[in-house]
Amino acid sequence: MTAPPPVVCVGDLMTDVVALSSRTVSVGSDTRSSVRISGGGSAANTAAWLASSGHPVAYVGRAGDDAFGRAATDELARVGVDVRVVLDPERPTGICVVVVTPDGQRSMFPDAGANAALSPDDLPADLFVGGAHLHLSGYALLTPGSRPAALAALARARQVGMTTSIDPASAGPLAVVGATQFLAWTAGADLLLANDDEARLLAGCDDATATRAAGAELARTYREVVVKLGAGGADWFRTTGGGSADHVAVPAVPVEIVDSTGAGDCFAAGFLPPWRSGADPVDSLAAGCALAAQVVTRAGARPA
Repeated sequence: MTAPPPVVCVGDLMTDVVALSSRTVSVGSDTRSSVRISGGGSAANTAAWLASSGHPVAYVGRAGDDAFGRAATDELARVGVDVRVVLDPERPTGICVVVVTPDGQRSMFPDAGANAALSPDDLPADLFVGGAHLHLSGYALLTPGSRPAALAALARARQVGMTTSIDPASAGPLAVVGATQFLAWTAGADLLLANDDEARLLAGCDDATATRAAGAELARTYREVVVKLGAGGADWFRTTGGGSADHVAVPAVPVEIVDSTGAGDCFAAGFLPPWRSGADPVDSLAAGCALAAQVVTRAGARPA
């Protein structure tokens, strides 16, 4: 049987330095922590989880020609990812320092490194084929240096008839770029996978309770919208012919959260395969929540 065309993940590849703090951070002093180094980067995380779950996937990105870069690419290859990484001789591999508080919530301090130099020339032509799917990390759009490559990936995917999904990546840099610009770059994508803060920012909803309104509004720009709510589960939206939005929701899988790093990336890896096969939105949402529940129970954003 011929393997299905792969998901092509384009975007960031990082080395994560994750510090699990033992208590509230003591600003200006020491906070005893458990520290580990692991692979990271939103697009690379999604690729790793797809591959470890048995789905064909390629990852396209850029890393430094250094020990971190070689280790990161080897790690992806070991779990079965078709790795298409350019090793940059001048820029280091991106590094993200992640501080995780005892409630499992994380704050990230990224240095994009070689990710910022991703070029349209780095996009392998053989991966952009009809029937395949492009999953684009918003970090590639939010970083000026890699933006031309991200826009080129979207244009090529549309030209050959690939389906497309967009992860806005992070509310902080998204606010700097601005919702209007981001929507203009990505309008018409088949799927938006946003968390609550990103969805409300993109929809212009200031009310913290306006998640459903934000999802319905964004479904006017994208064919389908998923809003990830962490412990609240996930919602799905699609605009109907009459202009209103279909909406379904599923709860999260109840688990003890150790580290929420990569939960959204993992959700995408769980959601995309059934969604691509035409599954009911409830089943796709449940698959995303189930896989995300695995990653938050331990430190790090990658499969064990």
